Amino acid sequence: MADNIIEIKDLYRYFGKVKALDGVSLNVKRGSVVVVIGPSGSGKSTMLRCINHLEVPTSGEVWIDGVCLESKHEKLDNIRADIGMVFQLFNLFPHLTALENITMAQKAVRKRSEAEAREIALQKLERVGILEKADVYPDNLSGGQQQRVAIARALAMDPKIMLFDEPTSALDPEMIKEVLDVMLDLAEEGMTMVVVTHEMSFARAAADEIIFMDEGKIVEQTTPDGLFNNPQHERTKLFLSQILD
Repeated sequence: MADNIIEIKDLYRYFGKVKALDGVSLNVKRGSVVVVIGPSGSGKSTMLRCINHLEVPTSGEVWIDGVCLESKHEKLDNIRADIGMVFQLFNLFPHLTALENITMAQKAVRKRSEAEAREIALQKLERVGILEKADVYPDNLSGGQQQRVAIARALAMDPKIMLFDEPTSALDPEMIKEVLDVMLDLAEEGMTMVVVTHEMSFARAAADEIIFMDEGKIVEQTTPDGLFNNPQHERTKLFLSQILD
């Protein structure tokens, strides 16, 4: 298998006259954790959404495990099913229990039986530490618990890649750690992850590479040590001076 499971080649994305992505190229190695940081509006989330084809690039290419992600590709849905995504807002169905939220996509996309989907859902709820919440509805879960259900739902699809779009930004401070701990465990287990986040402690602990984006471009790409201790670009230095104590 190729080392790079994600390849982004000269990606542009326009929204009207707004250039959200401006010639982004990036390779993500299999089993690595890439953390993406930058100011609001820098293109971080747009890049993430292009990786799983929630956004269609204006030009450029996204390759997943050796296959170009084109709208006309006959196996597009199968490729996308291998990419788990966890959003800032949890996107759980309020009328379904935690367990039902996790089984639904398995049955629809992976064509699993009710019994198999339920068994896997319970395993993943245990994996994220909230097995006892299986029959609870989202409105009766804390924000941190809802986000862990969302992670369990993504993991239940057996993804090759996990994308996280600011997964803790909607959480109260005391709930952030429980979600980051699950993500750290996934990183240690070798899950390929691309994480847009403002949590610098997670970036330091888990990232193999850190990408700093601004104005739709990758300004700097380096290791956590390189970024925090020896940033090369003035824009990176300014950003870090504003977010680090």
